[in-house]
Amino acid sequence: MAIEEDVIVIGGGIAGSIAALSAADTGAQVRLVTHKKSTLRHASGLIDVLGYTDGESGPVHDPFTSLDGLPEEHPYSLVGESAIRGGLEIFDTVTDGAYSGAHTDQNALVTTSGGAIKPTARYPTSAAAGLVSDDRSMLIVGFRSLTDFNGELVADHLAAAGVPFEVNGAEIEVPGNYRADARVTRIANALDLNKDLSYNGRTLPAREAFAEAIKPHLGTADRVGVPALLGDDHADDVRADLERSLGVAVFEIPMGPPSYPGLRLEDLLFDALDDAGVRISDGNPAVGYETAADGDTLESITIDRRGREIPYHAEQFILATGGLVGKGINSDRNGVYEPVFNCYVPHSDDRYQWFSEDAFGEHPFATFGVPIDEHCQPLTAEGKTEFSNLRAAGGVIGGVDPTAEKSKSGVSLATGYAAGREAGEAI
Repeated sequence: MAIEEDVIVIGGGIAGSIAALSAADTGAQVRLVTHKKSTLRHASGLIDVLGYTDGESGPVHDPFTSLDGLPEEHPYSLVGESAIRGGLEIFDTVTDGAYSGAHTDQNALVTTSGGAIKPTARYPTSAAAGLVSDDRSMLIVGFRSLTDFNGELVADHLAAAGVPFEVNGAEIEVPGNYRADARVTRIANALDLNKDLSYNGRTLPAREAFAEAIKPHLGTADRVGVPALLGDDHADDVRADLERSLGVAVFEIPMGPPSYPGLRLEDLLFDALDDAGVRISDGNPAVGYETAADGDTLESITIDRRGREIPYHAEQFILATGGLVGKGINSDRNGVYEPVFNCYVPHSDDRYQWFSEDAFGEHPFATFGVPIDEHCQPLTAEGKTEFSNLRAAGGVIGGVDPTAEKSKSGVSLATGYAAGREAGEAI
């Protein structure tokens, strides 16, 4: 059974979701195809447009004033400022109050789980009370059963960075007698459902028990930061109940997987895709493609559905499978390659040239990805388009180290917006 659409987007992360929404906004009939869960569950949930550049010694104050200094092959230089703003506009509509930062072009400075200060363009409202620009005194609370977050260490790092407020840290036991390696999901679920937990010989609703455990350490703090585990479906209610009990502002600090801010964002994106009428096919990988007789035009991608190869036909295709982490770019002893369409990926034939001997140096592999033109079309080694109706978005695009310059989400938004609009308008 063949399936036919106007536009097919391959990949279900931020880039793929925004590309599908952008294409659907043109009136195109869109299908999003994704094999595995997106990497958002491993991400902070923060939306960085541009945090650092080679030309500036510290964090970028306003990403848009720094665009002119980027190299011409940078995705931002290719798609332009209008695409960045277009992607952010879709994002702000999708998140509808769940994120802050849309009121200004300037970066906000947020606290990370390691106690570093990170510039970002959009941040969950659950993290808003923790901005470093706020001079209110702060308490950072860690839980001893969570070995990858230490409240005292985070506080020490912030103080060492010279933040303009008093900051203290505390490590407390999680109410409920959880074992030392308790999963974050168990704790978040207890708060989400407000389950009864034991605390100091009493049985209390989870949110009240957590507040009681924090109170002895509160001191004169005007706000309390905790690791981002304050529920999933009812996260706003959890935080509001803690604020009422403690009498101070409460904020979440993004942490490693499973990332609840990332999972919440994933839910918002897929709800928006449903609302936009985008058809979603998940759980089955793209394993090949077919072209027209000219070899330059894609006719279909092939999906492996439990051993059966099913062709998905479309007029336009968007590749948004991610970078090295998401397996949108892969490598073996023969080289680096893009596995769906075998698009060209610039790299040295010498594998020892893929990395720097300095662990914290500039590693070439961080920039691996397909080159694109101003229309987001992947290019061959000769600078020609790979296929006339293929575009790329997000981490699969190379030529930039988005982790170093803190632009990963922004590149996904901008190229997703541009690729989706170009594909939709080409129908």
